[in-house]
Amino acid sequence: MVTGELRKVVCVEDEPEMIDLIQLILKRKGFEVIGAHGGVEGLATIRSVKPDLVLLDLMMPEMDGWQVYQQLKADETTADIPVIVVTAKAQNIDKVLGLHIAKVDDYIPKPFSLQELVDRVETVLKRHKEARREVN
Repeated sequence: MVTGELRKVVCVEDEPEMIDLIQLILKRKGFEVIGAHGGVEGLATIRSVKPDLVLLDLMMPEMDGWQVYQQLKADETTADIPVIVVTAKAQNIDKVLGLHIAKVDDYIPKPFSLQELVDRVETVLKRHKEARREVN
């Protein structure tokens, strides 16, 4: 992080305790984490903040994570933002759907270790930065 600017992450999650935990973990590693409670709020927050990364739960009331993801990728202003699914839906079929069909950037099943979250966030951001450099 050369600029000294905090990297922004929007955490779309319907459990406030999970948002608090993710904020606590990532803040220590130089991230600004903006919590959004549920899909509708999450989509609005992502569109206004334009974060470096989105952490997205799948099972939420009113608008689930897949609906949020589809709308993000359909909007050219947010389509390039990397998304990591963080969910209790940890069966192999869910992971295959996420990584290979929907093409999310990563898929972290709950519960996860603190270090695993940090490592995967850093890896996705690094990979995304390198891919953008190759395009330019």
